[in-house]
Amino acid sequence: MYANEVCPDYVGFVFARSRRQVTAEQAAGLRRLLREEICPVGVFVNEKPEQIVRLLQSGVIETAQLHGQETEDDIAFIQRESGKKVIKAVQVTDGRKLAEWKDSAADYLLFDGGCGEGRPFDWSLADEARAVGKPFFLAGGLNACNAAEAVRLFEPFALDVSSGVESAGRKDRIKIVDFMRAARLAEKEAMVLRESGRANKERN
Repeated sequence: MYANEVCPDYVGFVFARSRRQVTAEQAAGLRRLLREEICPVGVFVNEKPEQIVRLLQSGVIETAQLHGQETEDDIAFIQRESGKKVIKAVQVTDGRKLAEWKDSAADYLLFDGGCGEGRPFDWSLADEARAVGKPFFLAGGLNACNAAEAVRLFEPFALDVSSGVESAGRKDRIKIVDFMRAARLAEKEAMVLRESGRANKERN
């Protein structure tokens, strides 16, 4: 209900073992309630690639987000068999770790400070993150207060938030609304700056 109200680009269904875990049946029920323009993402940790493909082929999810030790062969298999996109999460420790992923087969990377624990990494690595040259999601410790700074520093493809919009372990409507407002305002400001930069280059 909250997601349909604010209409983010993506909503995650967590299939990995956690307090947020859902079954395939629960996810299918939620999928039917979700606005069509919102992309449902399945979040997995070391799940069998064949099971991920089944969920993608069934339409329960449209994208797979991998947070374990999945290999490049696993990523390629999921893409080939499902025809859908794959997000590969990378736990950031230093700039070298980021650079190792520039040639990944994943459609998107996701840079995180942990494994979905809401822990930020060193944001001084923003230049290294952009230098990877692949579109990436930014995760880890995000909330309405730092969303704009995250967009300004990293210029990410998307922001990934969970605990930052929760209160007492449950999604909080006010925090969700505030986060989406902050992220969208920052996105608009970034677009204005990019257009201004292009115009200045053309004049010069």
